[in-house]
Amino acid sequence: MSVTQDIVATYKGPRRVIARRLAMGLQENRLLALVMAGCALTFIANMPVRAREAHLTGDDLNMLLGASLLGLIFIAPLLLYGLAQITHWLARLLRGRGDSAQARLALFWAFLAASPLMLLRGLVAGFIGPGLELTLVGGLWFILFLWFWTSGLIQAYWVQPPVRG
Repeated sequence: MSVTQDIVATYKGPRRVIARRLAMGLQENRLLALVMAGCALTFIANMPVRAREAHLTGDDLNMLLGASLLGLIFIAPLLLYGLAQITHWLARLLRGRGDSAQARLALFWAFLAASPLMLLRGLVAGFIGPGLELTLVGGLWFILFLWFWTSGLIQAYWVQPPVRG
C-alpha cells in the first residue's frame, strides 16, 4: 500500500498497519524518510501560525519560518531518534522482544500518521488563534498520536516476533 493509504488505514487499525510495515522489513532509509516526512508536514502546518504571528507582532515572516525550518527539519528528527531509543530501552525493561529499529518505526509512523490532524491544528491556530477550538484539535491530535504510538509498540515488541530487515 502507499503511504497515504496506510495513513488512512492507521485510523481504522494501527496495529495492522505496523504489522504490514514490519513484514516489509526495516530499513533505515525508510525510517528516515518517515520521520523527515512527518517533520516536513509539521513545518507546513506551522506556516499559518508563523504568518499570524508575523502579522500580529510585526516580525519578519522569513525569519520566523527560518527558525521553524531549523527546529523542525534539522533538530526535531534528532530528538525523535533519541526518544525512540529511550522507548526501546523501556520496552526491553518490560520484556519486549523488539529492537531499536522497531521502536523507531512505531514512533515515526505514529508521528506521520497523525499529521493530518497536525495540519488541521495549524490551520485552526493560524486562522482562529488561541482558544477552545485549538485546544480541542491539539488534544485530539495528541490522543491519536499516543494511540498510534502505543499500538505500534505493542505490535512491534509484544505481538510480532522481531523482524530483521
